Amino acid sequence: MTADAVFPVVLSLRVAALALAIAAPAGLALALVQARARYRLRRAVDALILLPLVLPPSVIGFFLILVFGRRGPLGMILERTVGLRVIFTPTAAVIASAVVALPLLVKTAQPAIEAVPAELEAVARTLGLSPLAVVLRVTLPAAWRGVLAAIALGFARALGEFGATLMFAGNLPGRTNTMPLEIFTAYQMGDDGRAALYVGVLTLVSLGVVLAASRLGPRLLAP
Repeated sequence: MTADAVFPVVLSLRVAALALAIAAPAGLALALVQARARYRLRRAVDALILLPLVLPPSVIGFFLILVFGRRGPLGMILERTVGLRVIFTPTAAVIASAVVALPLLVKTAQPAIEAVPAELEAVARTLGLSPLAVVLRVTLPAAWRGVLAAIALGFARALGEFGATLMFAGNLPGRTNTMPLEIFTAYQMGDDGRAALYVGVLTLVSLGVVLAASRLGPRLLAP
């Protein structure tokens, strides 16, 4: 494979890994809150979490442009303070992938956390553990199968992100052309062989992730 052919693979893996580094902590925190807390706006927060799953990816990309674009509030702050322009950069691809991966991660981890007996956490608190220590030493270890499945599925979703990335990061050769974007470009140009290459890579990775997640998930509630 040439360097041009390898670049989208390396970029996609890097973008997915960085997106997961953002989405995993945020997603697990949200899953913990939604699983354990009972508050007035819980249903509204749940709806917002699920929104990226039902909105067209182009809409998500448009919202990201409104927020992080050169005229967006966060975009202007980042450019004026640290000189960082987000839109049409690999950073934009990371943010888009993190946003679309977050709902899947939350909704996979939440049932695993809900399945952890609350009595275990109560005992840990009586032993003097802080709330954070209870989460790190009791809740997450007890729900580790579901948590790993959530992380794996989040990575796969980030790896395959297309629409929001196209809107927000663009399809710039050698800069933001991830594998899904490269498939689209190659197919439009009639280069079926190049498209098939990236289709094969994404299919194999996604299949491996789904198989791993399916092995973790069913055992979650096992005694």
